[in-house]
Amino acid sequence: MNEIAIAEHTEQPTAVVRERVRLDQLSGFFARAFGEAAAALQAQGRHPAGPPFGKYTGMPTDAVDVEAGFPVSEPIAPAGEVVPGVLPGGRVVEATHVGPYDTIQDTYAEVRRYITEHGLTPGEVMWEVYLSDPQRQPDPATWRTGICWPVG
Repeated sequence: MNEIAIAEHTEQPTAVVRERVRLDQLSGFFARAFGEAAAALQAQGRHPAGPPFGKYTGMPTDAVDVEAGFPVSEPIAPAGEVVPGVLPGGRVVEATHVGPYDTIQDTYAEVRRYITEHGLTPGEVMWEVYLSDPQRQPDPATWRTGICWPVG
């Protein structure tokens, strides 16, 4: 994991698919959501403004409210399951997880500890930015995932 830091983010429009998903079905949901969002953007003559992401609302139990897709430069028109969304602006605690997705909880624990130690209040949402493409980087030890958690 890289250093944990606080950054200021500007609100970012997104193109996403939203669902409540069981944790054991997240990878299938992400594959479908990224494919549908990419197809909707292409049909509208648009391009992603950054890497794919997954945004979570609330703490996961056996299921989680999640939206997955891409940041865009301006709001999109709804298309099928793809709807406009937003990544929030403001103060965000950021970290980079390096390694497979099944160890990302270790990085989240470090981020939570940082938030507590700095007297910050965690927001209701958090998101992951998928900086590596597992299709092009087959070694999970090299995958990089940005973790962003808004704080007050």
